[in-house]
Amino acid sequence: QVQLVESGGGLVQAGGSLRLSCAASGRTTSSYAMGWFRQAPGKEREFVSAISKSGGRTDYADSVKGRFTISRDNAKNTVFLQMNSLKPEDTAVYYCAARVASVMFTPRTGYDYWGQGAQVSVSS
Repeated sequence: QVQLVESGGGLVQAGGSLRLSCAASGRTTSSYAMGWFRQAPGKEREFVSAISKSGGRTDYADSVKGRFTISRDNAKNTVFLQMNSLKPEDTAVYYCAARVASVMFTPRTGYDYWGQGAQVSVSS
């Protein structure tokens, strides 16, 4: 069993920045692909970003490409999402996820473990 806990959410003005962290415990996540998803009120959960097991490859949804950066520190079992140039449409609950096995380096589906979510609100 893997437990994922997000932190770093909050309220910022448009154009501002936030960095989300996802701390894993229970089992090492170094062998897992990791991803970030978000869900706005009344909307389906959508893919935001993913990073390969070693951190060498990344993938981003078109809506955040060029503004968000995903990274990981496997020694600390932690994944980050740096969010810059935030827009009101980025407002959502952001979820960290881990996928145990996949042929793809940066999968967009099939994740096995999920965090509780962190609220990100962008005003103006």
